[in-house]
Amino acid sequence: MGVLAGIDIVEIDRIRRAIGNDAFIRRVYTPREIAYCESRGAARVSSYAVRFSAKEAVSKALGTGIAQGVSFQDIEVVNDDSGKPRVILYGEAEKRFQSLCGISMDISLTHSRDYAAAYAVIQTEEG
Repeated sequence: MGVLAGIDIVEIDRIRRAIGNDAFIRRVYTPREIAYCESRGAARVSSYAVRFSAKEAVSKALGTGIAQGVSFQDIEVVNDDSGKPRVILYGEAEKRFQSLCGISMDISLTHSRDYAAAYAVIQTEEG
């Protein structure tokens, strides 16, 4: 068994400015993520920020970053019925996960007034 990890932190104000641009939102977030974040009321901006950080952390755990064909849209962060975040991979991100012999992925998200952070861990069959 092997473990791959990625971590990211982002200033919430940076995302607050970026989400003023609809093109940014459509490039980075899936329709399901947008619907979730927009439903969050006062937590709207921090919800966008922590998902941005999660996508970066996952891409780092995959070993690609947002590059090598992996796009923000290939990484979706959703919440299960209990509120726990989970990641769904598509396209090149999913292919990369499979090429790494990935078994599972876990993600932890957090934010404060000024920062949002995420830590992603991929468990693989091979070390």
